Amino acid sequence: MTVATAENSPPPVRAILSIAGSDPSGGAGIQADLKTFATLGVYGAAAITCVTVQNTTGVFATHPMDPEIVKAQAAKVLADLEVSHIKLGMLGDGGIVRAVGEVLDSFSGEVICDPILRSSSGQILLEDAALVDFKQEIMAHATALTPNFREFQVLAGISGEDSEEILAAIAKMFDTYLRLAAIVLKGGHRREDEPQVVDTLFLRASGGFKTIESRRERLKTTNTHGTGCTFASALAAGHQKSGSWEIAFQQSCDYLDQLLRLSANYRIGHGHGPLIHHLYQKQE
Repeated sequence: MTVATAENSPPPVRAILSIAGSDPSGGAGIQADLKTFATLGVYGAAAITCVTVQNTTGVFATHPMDPEIVKAQAAKVLADLEVSHIKLGMLGDGGIVRAVGEVLDSFSGEVICDPILRSSSGQILLEDAALVDFKQEIMAHATALTPNFREFQVLAGISGEDSEEILAAIAKMFDTYLRLAAIVLKGGHRREDEPQVVDTLFLRASGGFKTIESRRERLKTTNTHGTGCTFASALAAGHQKSGSWEIAFQQSCDYLDQLLRLSANYRIGHGHGPLIHHLYQKQE
């Protein structure tokens, strides 16, 4: 066994810090993030924003942490580990939003924001009153944003599905949030009667942005709990390893598609079951 010395000290391991809520059933939030990081070969750390009471049938209660505790968790990790990316999930309330914003003020790495506003069952996970702070404190620091279509409508202030309106809203986001390099508009909750899911990457480019689509078959499965958290974490992991949002986007779409297919044959719980991350098989 080789003993590390000053002369042969190994390089530090880069980490991704997830700042998000806890899901005791293991399907979403911090738990899904850490499983995603592990199966994709990156080191994950976590700061918990909210303790939730939930299982596969729904979210029954949320209990936000003291904002100073959230801030202290993140600060201690950042002071110790070599964190290249921060992935943001459920923030819970305005106090936590502002505390996380203070953390991001001094962070120069990549910030992947999954704007969790409501659960799939309709439980409010971020009050409307906190949206102004969310835009000023979180979106202003984000380098990548991964909303589903309903979340995008809320953040963009639109109600329809007109393509021109969507593109105008995307352009306005890039103009408003200058650190933003990529927006992924997830298609799982859009046009749910259509046979294909279309995820779209909008990538900042000279003079505007370019658009890249990923299409996949819409699977008939109830095991969809935590797909949003998993996708955003996979995007963070892919970007850490490749340095490319386009490559990370394609890899994340493939990763999620494989997990959905592998997980569809199992039953966990009595509601919308989770993805079963450990079934993932790395493609050579």
